[in-house]
Amino acid sequence: MRGPSSPADLGRPGSPAPGAPGPEPAPGATPAGPALDQRRALLQLVVTLAAVVLACLVTHTTAVLIVVVALVVMVMLHELGHLLTAKWSHMKVTEYFLGFGPRLWSIRRGETEYGVKAIPAGGYVKILGMTSAEEVDPADEPRAYRQQPFHNRLMVAVAGSAMHGVMALALLWGLFVFVGGPQANEVGISGFSALSGHVDPAKAAGLRAGDVVVRAGGVAISSAQQLECAIWTHPARPLALEVRRAGQLVPVTVTPAAEKPTAQAPAPSCPATAAPSRAGAAPVTGGRIGVVIGEPTERSGPVEGVVQAWTGLGRVITATFSGFGQVFSTHGIASYFHQLGASTSSHGAQSSAPRIQSIYGAARTAVQGAEAGAGQLLTVLVLIIVGLGIVNLVPMLPLDGGHVLIAVYERIRSRRGRPYHADVTKLLPVVYAFVLILGFLVLSSLYLDITHPVKNPFQ
Repeated sequence: MRGPSSPADLGRPGSPAPGAPGPEPAPGATPAGPALDQRRALLQLVVTLAAVVLACLVTHTTAVLIVVVALVVMVMLHELGHLLTAKWSHMKVTEYFLGFGPRLWSIRRGETEYGVKAIPAGGYVKILGMTSAEEVDPADEPRAYRQQPFHNRLMVAVAGSAMHGVMALALLWGLFVFVGGPQANEVGISGFSALSGHVDPAKAAGLRAGDVVVRAGGVAISSAQQLECAIWTHPARPLALEVRRAGQLVPVTVTPAAEKPTAQAPAPSCPATAAPSRAGAAPVTGGRIGVVIGEPTERSGPVEGVVQAWTGLGRVITATFSGFGQVFSTHGIASYFHQLGASTSSHGAQSSAPRIQSIYGAARTAVQGAEAGAGQLLTVLVLIIVGLGIVNLVPMLPLDGGHVLIAVYERIRSRRGRPYHADVTKLLPVVYAFVLILGFLVLSSLYLDITHPVKNPFQ
């Protein structure tokens, strides 16, 4: 959400003034009006998008396409919240665009231009008079954001993050109703992962995705760690499992493959392997069967799903604030700079330590979730949506939280019949410092996500 940049943005450069006659067409030529230009630009955009979709289908990267589309929809729904509340408040909105840079296609409806620009790095809605420093035509000043009542300005400022809450609720409802929510104290097989040597003990034994492991070696299983340890302590030896499949108990005997722990797949913390090995001794060999262990799911009814979605959103918000607290604690900041220093000497190594992720890293995790299943994808998208919604409410310009802070401050300073307008130019040094810190976090997290990616949480 931002204000206008210049009056030239309201029309195409070189276009005639309103009411002025256009150039005469050459004899025998067909006039190429704005409508024809729009149709040509729209056709080019559709062809480009179709080519991208086809390329993803051919290269089997549809998971990437799904995640990109989901992130684009998230951005535009965020901006749609600002757009709708601004129009409802009778503010003047001149642009609603996906992307930045040169226009690829646009269409004007009333006083607002809608379209797509060349650099798909976000989106924006342009509302006149977002701050006291903007120059606005005196004829439009009564409809500027800064002239509206406090409750309207506050509503427009928080509408973007409010849309994040709506999106998260919708995705959580879909997760519980159509995919199924996780069941506590139960351990299931959510998928398969290849082992070194391309052996598949789980598939060879007849295990299926969706099986719930009830017992392993005659011991009741209630956590993923119990199952991992039961498998790890039986390398190259048969292990009797009892799984629940379609409501029936099925016996399965699997022989774990003997493998050594690696940085990407360390040994689980089990009583049998807790004692440290001798200095210089070879790593302990354990068993693996090539499965992704997770909590089994169960679908809910539509009404029950609403309750679960609200409860789930509360848990996600609480966990997000807790995560931010850890990341921006003294220990978290020290750990972050340590990872920045370590990444130069361990290029390509994966990281399991909590840290800030760039949008590239978040999208990468979402793609991994899409490859693991619909439930994992929806879970990651909810985490991204809630996290960005909270970050956007940080009370500092240029974020929406900065506009909330200014609106509240102006309301406190205003007197009956005498509205107060804050001079945002006095905040510019603080804003510039915040933008520099924000830029550092964006670039450094992107660097870490490329050179020191976060470990795949679905393996």
